[in-house]
This record gives sequence, C-alpha cells and structure tokens, in this order.
Amino acid sequence: MQLLGEVPGSGYRRPPALARRGDGQVISLTPLLHQVLLAVDDRRTVAEVAEQVSTATGRGVRPEDVRQLVDASLRPLGLLRRADGTEPEVRRSNPLLALKLRRVVTDPAVTRRITAPFAVLFSPLIVVPVVVAFVAVSAWVLFSQGLAAATAQAFGNPALFLAVVVLTVLSAGFHEFGHAAAARYGGSTPGAMGFGFYLFWPAFYTDVTDSYTLGRAGRVRTDLGGLYFNALVVLASFGVWWLTGWHAVLLLVATQILQMIRQLLPLLRFDGYHVLADLTGVPDLYQRIGPILKGLVPGHWHQPEATALKTWARVVVIAWVLIVVPLMALSLLLVVLSLPRLLGTAWAALGKQADLLGAAFDDGDVLGALARVLAMVAVVVPFLGLAYVVVRLVKGAVTGVARRTEGRPGRRALAAVLAAALVAGLAWAWWPTDDRYRPVRAWEGGTVLDAVPASSSSALTEGSLGSATTVWPADAGPLPTADRPVLAMVLVPADQQVAEGTEGTTGGDGAAPTWVFPFDRPPAPGEGDNQALAVNTEDGSVLYDVTFALVWVDEDDDALNRNEAYALASCRDCQTVAVAFQVVLLVGSVDVVVPQNLSAAVNYACVECVTYALATQLVVSLPGELGADGQRALAEIWADLQEFGEGIEGIPLAELRDRLTEFEKRILDVVQQESTDAGPPGEADDPATGATTDDGTITDGDPAGPTGSDSGGTTDDGDGSSGSTGTATTTGAATSTPAPSTSPAPTSAPASTTEAGTPSATSTAEATPTG
Repeated sequence: MQLLGEVPGSGYRRPPALARRGDGQVISLTPLLHQVLLAVDDRRTVAEVAEQVSTATGRGVRPEDVRQLVDASLRPLGLLRRADGTEPEVRRSNPLLALKLRRVVTDPAVTRRITAPFAVLFSPLIVVPVVVAFVAVSAWVLFSQGLAAATAQAFGNPALFLAVVVLTVLSAGFHEFGHAAAARYGGSTPGAMGFGFYLFWPAFYTDVTDSYTLGRAGRVRTDLGGLYFNALVVLASFGVWWLTGWHAVLLLVATQILQMIRQLLPLLRFDGYHVLADLTGVPDLYQRIGPILKGLVPGHWHQPEATALKTWARVVVIAWVLIVVPLMALSLLLVVLSLPRLLGTAWAALGKQADLLGAAFDDGDVLGALARVLAMVAVVVPFLGLAYVVVRLVKGAVTGVARRTEGRPGRRALAAVLAAALVAGLAWAWWPTDDRYRPVRAWEGGTVLDAVPASSSSALTEGSLGSATTVWPADAGPLPTADRPVLAMVLVPADQQVAEGTEGTTGGDGAAPTWVFPFDRPPAPGEGDNQALAVNTEDGSVLYDVTFALVWVDEDDDALNRNEAYALASCRDCQTVAVAFQVVLLVGSVDVVVPQNLSAAVNYACVECVTYALATQLVVSLPGELGADGQRALAEIWADLQEFGEGIEGIPLAELRDRLTEFEKRILDVVQQESTDAGPPGEADDPATGATTDDGTITDGDPAGPTGSDSGGTTDDGDGSSGSTGTATTTGAATSTPAPSTSPAPTSAPASTTEAGTPSATSTAEATPTG
C-alpha cells in the first residue's frame, strides 16, 4: 500500500487523501482515515495510534474508535492486514465504464526508460510552434485541400486502407506515450503501459496515478499529453504527404482530429473527463452525480454530501451533471428507437462484405480479404459493446431495485409495474412490423429527429424523405404509398449560371462538390462561350451536364467563342457525362475568327467509372441576317434540340455524336436554303480557307473565312461544306487513372464555301476515359 497524500488544488472543502493498494486500485480517503493510516505501524499500540490521530486532527479519538475505523473501513478496503497478518479479501470495483481485461506491455521501469526522451517535447519552446503548425495544417486539410481524394484513394485500394487503419491504431499507442512523457516532464513517475477493452473496443492505457502528486497545471498537462502527441502525428502525416504526394496519408490527419475530439468529450472516461476532474480538483465526478442531484432537490441544498465541494467546484460539477445526465439519457433513448434500423443496416452490410470477401478469396487478393474481414469486425464490435452495456445496466438495475425494495412490498410492486411498462415500450419499439428493420438508405436524413417518425420533417427536399401536394391524374391508377412507390420526375431550377445565349440541364443540386483533382478548376465561361462542366464525387451516381448555345457574331465583333465540355470523376461505380454543343453564326464580314472547341474527360482515383465528354462546335458564315422563315425553322430545330437534351440520359453514349451531327445538318440546310433564296453572295463564292495553330490564332488564309478547332482531321460531308471531327479516347485501369486525360490540342480545320456561298466549319472534340 502506498499513501499518495492529499490532492493538490482539491475542489473539496476538506481535501481527501489518496492511497494506492498493491493491485493498483486507488482509494480516496477522508482526512481521519488518512491520519489513522499514517499512525499505524508495527510498533504503536491501538492506544498510541488513537493518541497520535487525536494530536494530528485536533479531535478526541478513542482506542475503540480506531478499532472501529480499522475493522469497518480500512481492512475491507484492503489497506490493512488482518490481526493474524493475512491479507483481507477485497472486491475490486468494477464500474461499467472501466477498462477491462488489462494486459501489461511495459512495466514501470521500461515505461520510464522509453518515454524519457519524449519529455523534452513538452518544453514551451517546442509546444508553441507545434500547436501553431497543427492548427494551420488541420485548417488547410479540412477547409482547403479536402479529404475526398484521400478517401477515394484509400478505400479504392485495400492496401492503403489497411495501412491507414494500422497507422491509426499505432497512433493510439503513441497517444499513451504522450501521457507518460508529460508525467515525466512534470516530475512524476509513470507506471505500466498496456492495453485492454473499453466497452468491447480495444484501447491502450498508461498508469499515471502518480501525477496526483503534481499541482493542477501538472495534472492537466499529463491529461493533454496524449492529444499533444496526436498533433505530432498530424504534422508527421503532413510531412509524408509533402514528400510523397500520397493523398491517402491525409486521412491520418482526419483520424487524429476525430480521435482528439472524442477524447476531449467529458462524457465517458476519456481525456476530457480527466481534464475536467483535474481542473475542478474532483477526481470522482461520476460518484458525485447522486449527491449533486439530491442536493438540487428543494430542502437538500445544505446537506453535508451536497456541500462537500467548494462553491466554484460545485457550480462546475452541477453544470457537468446537468449536461451529461440528459445527454446520456437521450443517447440511450435514441439507441433504443433506432436499434431496429441499425441492426438491419448491419445485417445488410455484413452480407455485402461477405460477398466481397468471397470475391477477394476467389481472386487471391489477400489484402482485399483482410480489408473485408476488418470491415466486418468493425460492424459487429459496436453491437457486442451495446449488448454488454445493456446486460450490465439491466443487471445493475435489477440488483439495485431488489436491494432497495427488500421488505417493502408496496415499492417492489411499483417497481414491477414500471418494469412491465418498460418491457412493453421496448416491445413496441422493436417489434418486427412493416419495414422497421429495413437498412438505412443513403438518401435518408439520418438526423436526430428522424429516429422518431412523428417528429421527422415532412418537407420534400432533394435527397430526403418527405411529402408534398401534387396533382394525381384520374386515370393514373391508385395513389402511390410508402410500400408501393411510383417513380416521379420533379423539375428543379438549375443553380448553375451559364453564359448569355446558352441553355443547359445539369444533375445534382447545383452546389459545386469538393474539388479533389490535382489541377485548377476550369475558368467560368465568358461572354459568348459555352461550357458543360460535370464534376462527380458521389459513389454510385449518374451525373449529366448538357449545354446548348446559339451565338450570333456581327461583322463589327470578333469570333473568339469557346465551346468546352469537361467530365471530371473521382468516385466508384459512377457515370459522368458532359456535352457542349455550340452554333456560331457569323453575319457579314467578320475579320477575326478564332473559335476553340475543347473537351476533357478525367478519371482521378476513380474505380469502375465511365467518364465521357463531347464538345461539338459549328461555325457558319452568313451573308446577312436570316429571314423570317429561316428564323422560324431555326427556332424549331432549337426546340427539338432542347427536347433532345431533356432526354439525353436515356440515349447510349455511342449515339450522342451522331445525333448531334443530325442537328448540325438540319441547321446547315436552313442556312443553305436561306442563302440560296438570297441570291449569289459574290465574292463569297471563292473558297475561304484558314488554319488554326495550337494557340488558336489564324496563321494563313482569308481572315474572314470560317475556321474550326478539333482533335482530329477533316472530312467532306459531300454537300460543299467542310467539317472536322476527331476523337481522343483514353482507357484507365480497373482501379484508377493516375493522371488527367484530355483531348489533343486543336489542329487546323479548313473551310470551303457551299454551293450557296455559305462557308462553314464543324469541330467535334470527344474524350472518354473509362475505369
């Protein structure tokens, strides 16, 4: 037995003393018991001990009082031997939230030796820059860089996923080094280090009981030492990313921050609990819940148990109790209500992981199999912990109620009625009716209120379950229900801003997803430009962005129009399509004609994905404005084009280009007919040719002639117009495409004059990486 003395900075009015038994259990003692232990030795008699205690405490203590304290308190606590010299049988406390099945990895001597070099890290000259750097790196990762690329890369590669998991577990052990090193820096002696199970979750621990001999600042430093070492892991992870460029390493930053947040919560016996306990000087916060709640009852405010704490410490502990008790009760209620859905989700997840595990075994993928086994363990362990907690709570409640109602049949009958009501409530919440055990779906809200159906919101928003008033046709059959839903289309205004003269349809909610690609976002389209930008980072989704633009260029203006289609994907089992179609009509003699037609399809950390970008640009020279008939015909074509865009998701990707070519021919027919009706254009009968360099400038030929830019050669459409088409196709492996793939730089596209004197050029850029 070791006497640790009074706790410095205690929140008690009469500071308790601490004693540590041989089995490591720390006991809190009243001042009187502490003085008795100090006076007891192998030489003093009971009378001498009583005299010594009376002198130390200033109270009259008789020998029979000493015998009573020894027999009723000290020996049952295991702090004194029996009169015959044998050790008393003691029952070690077994609180619900204690670490179980402890196994020592390093004894105190080894712990002191391996943690001594780390104590220097707690020098203020090192702590301040480390904390500043940690804040800067965390802010950059969370608010600038983002974790989408890291998540996709890690979860798409079993080896990286396992590496992240292993390093996260090792960092938890390094966290305990921080506690021990902080204790060494403060002057106390750390004890054994090891691991155990906390509610069925494996956890590391360090015995820093000796830190109770430190002042308040030293104890808080010891409590925060583990979090400080988590910050060091964050900086080390950032350094590895800086040197290697492996995005998956940044997931360690997220895991450390989440671990730190969890540790700071003062609910369970994590670091935050110990920080609060050491700040207030009340090491047994959970044991104070009962006295605090009793003291809040009118008439009990001044009872001894309620007034044992100093005023400021009592206020802090009361606030803690009033926060923790309702939160724990609410958490228990939510777990009870949502347990059927959680069990259904876990069962579905286990089935999916089992299928993937079988596929990994069939393919001989050892790392993939280990990743699936780890995922299945992660699904099962929380429910084992939950079952353990429920069994302990029920057992403790039954035992406590039986003890308190012994010999009181009225109270026992009332307890039986309450227990029956509780069982009935659980039966109502867990009875397998309807779809109560259905898995949680991705589109469900998952908010706290969603756990209670009557309290969930009924507003119909994208991605949520709700209701809205609608018109149901009389001949459409019976009304749909939750069990028999009917697919419906809801038109939502697109939030994406498009250039003047463009119209488009886009998937998603219009909000730009997190940018995960290793290059800058394409600049927004300028005046007269057209851009389709589909950025997909959602697994299992289909995203289309389609834009159409009709641009008129007068002879006083320059034709510098850009038509761009970008399909960018970083997801799993997803489809991303961008289609940009632009028609540029040059009215009269336009001196500068430098159109650009670009497409890019990029797979980045993309697995089992189809990414397709198609940009088609038609540039036509007109001798003058179209007539009324031509305007009307062009409007009809454009209406058909819009209808085509609305149903484009149902058209195979291989047919998109041909369908757009049909619209091009229709537009050219209208222009040709108008030009024929207007008579010969004179000088326009001479073929006009032009060439476009990589930077899009005209280097040879008539500057007023039509040009086109594309990714391929030219073809003759047979009607006197000249068109250029090209295809750039890249195919990624089944895992991901490490670098972006785009269409080649524009090449020259000649233009000739139609029979009616209407020069035109068509350019098509297509890019399709698949993975």
